[in-house]
Amino acid sequence: MKILIVEDEPDLLAGLARGLREEEYAVDTAADGEEGLYKASNSDYDAIVLDVLLPRLDGWMVLERLREKKKTPVLMLTARDAARDRVRGLDAGADDYMAKPFDFGELLARLRALIRRSAGLTRNRILLGAVAIDTASRQVTRGGEPVPLTAREYALVEFLALHRGEVVTRSDLYEHLFDENDSTLSNLLDVHVSNIRKKLGADFIVTRRGFGYCIE
Repeated sequence: MKILIVEDEPDLLAGLARGLREEEYAVDTAADGEEGLYKASNSDYDAIVLDVLLPRLDGWMVLERLREKKKTPVLMLTARDAARDRVRGLDAGADDYMAKPFDFGELLARLRALIRRSAGLTRNRILLGAVAIDTASRQVTRGGEPVPLTAREYALVEFLALHRGEVVTRSDLYEHLFDENDSTLSNLLDVHVSNIRKKLGADFIVTRRGFGYCIE
């Protein structure tokens, strides 16, 4: 899963990015509203954490312009915690609103909920035949037995599971699994898919030649 953080306070921006990467999210960052809007409009993110009081373009304007183009889930994160501000944010198209200071564990739970709801899911557990995926604990089992996956393998399985029945292109997978700090190899995706098939079954991920991959 790939998250965009738009925040102008350097220490908070760095801390959030570090914390989310430690939770195995791919993370892009922006330190002002113009950069945030550009990245949010030109890349596909699974969720956006958006501050309100930003230089160049405030969070309200970023949200308004983004909603003209995309439905990406947005969690507004700001020191402005008055009821009228929360109402304004939600009415403007935000999917959730958190006030600073905040608990990082709660932020993670809210992001998981946003991503889950955007995929049409109502709970953390995804069942795919004998395979079960718990998006809260980020654990996968097969026939009730835990299956050890690397962080990137899990991210690939989760993303395809959230888009079950859809063919996901290779470019979309790279877009959602790697952030702006990653250096990727052209065959890295094939290596991950091969390893997952060894662990979860040869037919767990289906290749659509010339199109991409899917979980049917």
